[in-house]
Amino acid sequence: MPLKTINREPATPRKGRGAGINPEGRFEKVAREAFDDGWGQPPAVGEARGERGEADEPLPPLKTYVTVEYAKSIISRNESPDVPFTQSINPYRGCEHGCIYCYSRPSHAYLNLSPGVDFETRLFAKVNAAELLRAELAKPGYECDVISLGANTDPYQPIEREYKITRGILEVLAECGHPVGIVTKNALIERDIDILAPMAEKNLLNVYISLNNLDHDLARRLEPRCSAPARRLEAMRRLSAAGIPTGVIVAPVIPFLTDHQIEPVLEAAFAAGARSSGYVLMRLPHEVKDLFRHWLETHYPLKAKHVMSRVHQMRGGRDNDPGFGSRMRGSGEFAELLRQRFDIACERLGFNSGRRNRSLDTTRFRKPQLNGQLALF
Repeated sequence: MPLKTINREPATPRKGRGAGINPEGRFEKVAREAFDDGWGQPPAVGEARGERGEADEPLPPLKTYVTVEYAKSIISRNESPDVPFTQSINPYRGCEHGCIYCYSRPSHAYLNLSPGVDFETRLFAKVNAAELLRAELAKPGYECDVISLGANTDPYQPIEREYKITRGILEVLAECGHPVGIVTKNALIERDIDILAPMAEKNLLNVYISLNNLDHDLARRLEPRCSAPARRLEAMRRLSAAGIPTGVIVAPVIPFLTDHQIEPVLEAAFAAGARSSGYVLMRLPHEVKDLFRHWLETHYPLKAKHVMSRVHQMRGGRDNDPGFGSRMRGSGEFAELLRQRFDIACERLGFNSGRRNRSLDTTRFRKPQLNGQLALF
């Protein structure tokens, strides 16, 4: 009797994780798939096999493994016309938050790891980040421009509590008077108010909290290890109370799942002290499209076809549109209606105007001292 190929995908993701599958990256030459060898159905991921072949109790939650990495450089540069920064720093590779929609997941394929479960459980910490940053800022040809923290993975993901790499980076930037923008979904940022508040007073800092819905049950499935929506709103209050310019990024906007919460999120964020805002339509590049489809069929099977149909209507008939100018906002009638809704809500509430929407100051920058060398001026 020929062997029967079966789908290895589990019914639900492991507890505390966003992805339910761990597919090979797009650069792998082979793919692995479970099959029926005649001894019964193989257990789903997250289940153990008993002596007689039946599935036992679910396995405990997956552990997070962190690899110490000594990076060769720390500042990444881009020329993308649709992002508001040219320089960024990513203290970590991979992100424990486990957001199923994360556009950064495919980057794990460059490490021969899966953009699925591996992305949220196999992390890399750039422990020499502050040292590298100091050296790069001290180079004769360095020209000061705003550095973004949180462009690829969250600088305040849970492992930051132990490794404190983001805090070390901020200490160097504060010492040099270098402007920085931060995007995060974690209330851990409150820990660094002692550094952030003085920087904000000198117009060297702005902070954006990413929040796309106020439904804790939905957020728990979409973003399993992020701070809860209410906790992120509290972080906005505390940052704003400390004099730190705080904004909200409604991202990503997901049709039929989070798009109806644009106005409630903006209203709650404004009440919490946020005064600038932006939004990003969900992007599904490379392996993310398959991960998201699997998640959607698992958690919201009755909405799955509707969600993907509307995605296609806003992405030119495709799962993803990588084009500059449209990848962040989409195209077509529904994308335009979404833009109008967002703009009207921002204008009604008073977002994106006045002193808190100004550019950061790059004139305060002074190159750091190396090896005890004293500054000339």
